[in-house]
Amino acid sequence: MNFEGPVRHRPLRDIARLVLRHTYGTVMSMGSGNNSFVINKDFPVLPVTNPETAITSALSLQIFADGTNGTIFYDLDAKTRTVVKDFGGEAMSLPGKFVRVAARYQEDGTLVAVRVWASSEFSNVWLSPEGHVLHVDTTTDVIIVADESGAGVPVTVDANTEFFFRTPADAIADTTPIGTGTGFLASHDLVRGFKVHVSPADPHATPMVAQSVDIETAAYSGRISAAGGTGFTYTRQFARATDDYSVTLDYISGATANVDPSGNSVMGFLWWDFTYPTLATEGNGAVAAFVMATNGGVNFGGTVGALSAWGVSGATWGDAANLTGWSLRNAVLVPTPVPLGVVTTGFAGNSFAMTVLGGTMPATVDVSTTAQSATLVYQVDRSNGVITVSPIDVTTSSGLAAITAGLVAGAPVKVYGVPQAGSLKAYVLVYFTGMLPSL
Repeated sequence: MNFEGPVRHRPLRDIARLVLRHTYGTVMSMGSGNNSFVINKDFPVLPVTNPETAITSALSLQIFADGTNGTIFYDLDAKTRTVVKDFGGEAMSLPGKFVRVAARYQEDGTLVAVRVWASSEFSNVWLSPEGHVLHVDTTTDVIIVADESGAGVPVTVDANTEFFFRTPADAIADTTPIGTGTGFLASHDLVRGFKVHVSPADPHATPMVAQSVDIETAAYSGRISAAGGTGFTYTRQFARATDDYSVTLDYISGATANVDPSGNSVMGFLWWDFTYPTLATEGNGAVAAFVMATNGGVNFGGTVGALSAWGVSGATWGDAANLTGWSLRNAVLVPTPVPLGVVTTGFAGNSFAMTVLGGTMPATVDVSTTAQSATLVYQVDRSNGVITVSPIDVTTSSGLAAITAGLVAGAPVKVYGVPQAGSLKAYVLVYFTGMLPSL
């Protein structure tokens, strides 16, 4: 099948910003002037062998040194780290060795190495977990990173561990550590959910100690509070309390280039409601609109108390808003989970009131009946041991009749929505009929 060109689910406007996965290969020859080397790409044997061995392909790539800013070169056999602007010092020993390369595209399509790891053993360059951070323990300074099979790999961070944020469009930033040592964990500059690529100081050491951690994507999420003109606070709690964090982050500068969900170039921070990326709020009024949308809340009283907005954001390092930390490029408001409740005031005028388990006060729930953006409504009926789930189209008269009949005082109901000032904007709503579930 020939599509006559690259096909991507999301257009990439600037190839220089593309973060590439690390490339593995065997060095076949040195380039003219030793400013580059040519590799044949290597792939691991599957199923996995121990030690891991390579299958060399016929696909060749030329990798250039960064002659201006320098390429970081790790000799895993000698356990050395140097910064080189050409590979002249390695020209005699490099051919025949296995390498792992973190590279960036140039506008002309060439590949320039940000970092190179070299060894006479393939297992040395291959053993480098790449995946999402599953756990961060700031007490033991251990992070757990998912590998290519999804299994968690424990990695120790020590005083010498360097952290990088992949920014291929900026050659200097791409090769400059943004932090070193265990303090990077303690300040929540690396949290559960980040996407990273770890390089061990000694691939065969136990425990594995990180020499460097490439942060490929930085994502914060959780309950939103204290939203203001410069930033807001994310508070996240997990089943494992050592992963919890509460961190205040700035918005990126209004003069910082950004990209909206449709791939259009914009300036500054932007945000949108979950599943409505085409309605992103951007431009000069984006921050003020975000503050208005998130500073409200719904108070159920009791042990539940006030529910505030939840979101998830992508962050970037070293923006003008915060030269030495993370700044938020965007925020996506996601539905806040609400405890199981009971209708106190029946559905009328596209809203109803409910209380929840542990709460003492009713709150209003708004239901959208607008086509293409209507609340997702489901009726769950249990009769004679049979459970039936029926979607209700509230954009139709029959759907409105069904929800009006179902959402009456006393009916159990479950809502997922975005808290606003004094009400909850429902995204998903489930009500129960027939033999009711136990509260």
